Amino acid sequence: MLSIISWAVISCSKDGNYDYTTPPQQTPQATILNAAGDSAAIIGTINQFRSLLGDSLNLTTGKTTGRREINWDGVPSTFTNQNNFPFDFFNSTNAADPAGRKRGLVYTSTGTSFRVDSTSFSEIDPSYANQFTPFSKKRLFTYIGSNVSEVGFKIAGTNTDAFVHGFGLIFSDVDDANSTTLEFFNDNTSLGVFKAPIRNASGGFSFLGVNFENEKVTRVKITSGNGVLATGAKDISDGGPADLVVMDDFFYDEPKSIQ
Repeated sequence: MLSIISWAVISCSKDGNYDYTTPPQQTPQATILNAAGDSAAIIGTINQFRSLLGDSLNLTTGKTTGRREINWDGVPSTFTNQNNFPFDFFNSTNAADPAGRKRGLVYTSTGTSFRVDSTSFSEIDPSYANQFTPFSKKRLFTYIGSNVSEVGFKIAGTNTDAFVHGFGLIFSDVDDANSTTLEFFNDNTSLGVFKAPIRNASGGFSFLGVNFENEKVTRVKITSGNGVLATGAKDISDGGPADLVVMDDFFYDEPKSIQ
């Protein structure tokens, strides 16, 4: 599904409900693409978003156009099935590291940890083996201890702050229509909160991608469900109290210098 909307400020009130307000000044537009279902059902929408970001998939540094993708599947075993995934793994500034480690995306550290997992997180709780399915085989990704994480952007392979125009993400097992969102920021100004669609009978994937025509996106806040993975914690579809959601592939245009 594709939508083009005027930019709006969307804030969350104290009671947990979203308030939608549109600034009086002229504002840029956002193109929103979303889809739910199995891999065949969402791939067409993903390819639309890829084209929107840039048809060249960049695999080396020094690029100014095109796009970047992260699918977690090349993460080495030393950082798999453990709660030790580095926050800056995909933006190493070490000249000796391979180009695949230099993609211009960094996570904000909040004191918790990330986990890349090849078992659908069944080592955390066995019920997850049937709960979460990877889009690209066979690793998935989650934030341990929190359902909210945040990414920022750098010129690939450097410490130079950067921005993108668009960012998209594949979620696994979204059951609650209000639980999983992307919020975009230009510095400290919110560009809006956008909801991922719920999964459907054909499959457990939910894709959400948002591209701003002119606005600079310097960071993205990712809310994955409304609960966290833990031993004994069940998804709402398995009799639990919360919607547990994990992440797979990321998509964004080539980060560009803010200056």
